[in-house]
Amino acid sequence: MCSSSVPLADRYPTRAAHWRLRTRTLALSRRPLLMGIVNATPDSFSDGGKYFDPQAAVEHALQLVEEGADLLDVGGESTRPYADPVSADEELRRVIPIVEQLFKLSKAPLSIDTSKAAVAEAACAAGAEIINDVTALQGDPRMLGVALAASAGVCAMHMLGTPQTMQDNPRYDDVTGEVMAFLARRKEALLVAGIDRERICLDPGIGFGKTTQHNLTLMAHCGRLHELGCPVLIGHSRKGFLTKIFGSHVADGDIATAGGALAAAVQGVQIIRVHNVRVVREALLPFEACGGIDGQELRLEGPSAPQDPASGP
Repeated sequence: MCSSSVPLADRYPTRAAHWRLRTRTLALSRRPLLMGIVNATPDSFSDGGKYFDPQAAVEHALQLVEEGADLLDVGGESTRPYADPVSADEELRRVIPIVEQLFKLSKAPLSIDTSKAAVAEAACAAGAEIINDVTALQGDPRMLGVALAASAGVCAMHMLGTPQTMQDNPRYDDVTGEVMAFLARRKEALLVAGIDRERICLDPGIGFGKTTQHNLTLMAHCGRLHELGCPVLIGHSRKGFLTKIFGSHVADGDIATAGGALAAAVQGVQIIRVHNVRVVREALLPFEACGGIDGQELRLEGPSAPQDPASGP
């Protein structure tokens, strides 16, 4: 029997079934939740400047929800390789008006993508439910206290070095094992700090201090992260390793992202962070319906079920 025909609960018995946020709990079923990316930055690697205006960012976020985003991740500082850091004041100026408006206009849980405690604190006060920190909540000594005081859901990510140094010849003896060991240590640190286990999500940091081969290996084995007992988030969207595998052919980054999302979905990954929600959702839904996640195809019943033309009226 192929592994995809075995129920997720049997393949990954420690896979988390829910994620507690600041004011609600997300049920994590067979289908991955899609976290739509809202970049309020002028220098993002994929859409730099396109949504830098707060109103444009809000409109874009609402469109992502319309297209199927389950969560929204708002960020005001680019973490692409060699990006320049911004001040806390500038980051606050960029993101807080967006979080405030989205909290009023949308029911989708809001995540703040930041490594600065002051930004996380203000965003949670404005309605954010999640602190998504690329430094795994260790870049700012106040971040753990902010997360604990806000009762926020947290996402701790692995990164080798900083955005300014992470792509300077990254090396691992066993990339999956080393990333897992780091995330296990950070999970324990969060627990010791008083953050509930059910509020912790873990991210292997695709593209953050990894070569193309490192990223492909992590994507192929991301199901192992379920051993840590926390929800798993994958953020591979539009990253260069996906298109490098095509060689000289210029590939569509969103279609490549959808392909990676299917690989994550079949391994039970609970949250996938993407730029183009529509394309990824339209790949995931028929994939799931055809049994691609665990061999359980969609059953259509009742008068609304489509007729098979070959079967007649």
